[in-house]
Amino acid sequence: MLPSLGPMLLWMAVLLFVPCVGKTAWLYLQAWPNPVFEGDALTLQCQGWKNTPLSQVKFYRDGKFLHFSKENQTLSMGAATVQSRGQYSCTGQVMYIPQIFTPTSETTMVQVQELFPPPVLSAAPSPEPREGSLVTLRCQTKLHPLRSALRLLFSFYKDSHTLQDRGPHPELCIPGVKEGDSGLYWCEVATEGGQVQKQSPQLEVRVQAPVSRPVLTLHHGPTDPAVGDMVQLLCEAQRGSPPVLYLFYLDEKIVGNHSAPCGGNASLFFPVKSEQDAGNYSCEAENGVSRERSEPKKLSLKGSQALSTPTSSNWLVPWLPASLLGMMVIAAALLVYLRPWRKAGPLPSQIPPPAPGGEQCPLYANVHHQKEKDEGVVYSVVHRTSKRSEARPAEFAAERKFYHLCRGEMPAAQ
Repeated sequence: MLPSLGPMLLWMAVLLFVPCVGKTAWLYLQAWPNPVFEGDALTLQCQGWKNTPLSQVKFYRDGKFLHFSKENQTLSMGAATVQSRGQYSCTGQVMYIPQIFTPTSETTMVQVQELFPPPVLSAAPSPEPREGSLVTLRCQTKLHPLRSALRLLFSFYKDSHTLQDRGPHPELCIPGVKEGDSGLYWCEVATEGGQVQKQSPQLEVRVQAPVSRPVLTLHHGPTDPAVGDMVQLLCEAQRGSPPVLYLFYLDEKIVGNHSAPCGGNASLFFPVKSEQDAGNYSCEAENGVSRERSEPKKLSLKGSQALSTPTSSNWLVPWLPASLLGMMVIAAALLVYLRPWRKAGPLPSQIPPPAPGGEQCPLYANVHHQKEKDEGVVYSVVHRTSKRSEARPAEFAAERKFYHLCRGEMPAAQ
């Protein structure tokens, strides 16, 4: 009987031995290479204890089913990425003295290290360069020290266009930038085989173009405006990087301002309040790069004598009528001041001789009747006493006769 008990005792020993070894003794999982970097070909291998053959192998990551193979104990994961990291394990059927069971391996932590960080694109000297300047784009990243011997390739893009494709240099120069070079830029870094490719965040480049000389337009009715009418000042610079600040001037005084965040024109509306609103208007455009002033435009009011600032050729014109009028007033005042108080009188040769007894006969009498508001009548009487020689009695007698006639008397007989 003892010989027949031998196989039974051996079988019982096997059954007792398997639980003692436990699940983890039969299977274990390997991952290589180690360490694993981005782009490396990651391989997983599920092995039995002492290379025990396996079948019906299943792979898991973080407890979730990943892959199944009937006989193959190796799983190729392809190029490793950061998303490949995790807890890996496997199961498989083991046949041992004729028992078949399915143990599970211990978990293996797979850490995929970053080969290089995502690149950062920068613009020198500034992402807002002035028009005509040189701009250098730099795509910056750094390889892991354990893989520093690898070669990286750089590509540059603007909007939907490729500026440089897989070049060895991490810089791209743009000489003499123009306003059309404004846009969104980014770069891409890749390994030579292309297993690892990373893009930078987008960088906005805004080329700052100077403003052109603005044009000022005055808008009002078909005729010159009058007090109470509305006037519009429209100022526009045809080119120049926004934002643009517009200033409006009356002569040299600022009367308003307006900002155009996206460029374009700007308007200023105002009602005409008085003749002081007439004059030379202009506008100015400024965007931080340059400043330009428009040609002045004259605003005249209906019935107004408002003039622009006089120049060397016309400064006498406004003052000429006033000057002539002043001279005429001065001349008239002098004539009135120097005029004699007597209204009229005869010439000396027409004065008659004196009357007998020392009485005088008026030769000429002038009566002047003024207006009703004046004071009465003004009389002017002129007398003359002639000292004639007694040696001329005939002439003296003639003069006496003339004297009596002028008094309405008959001369006495001689």
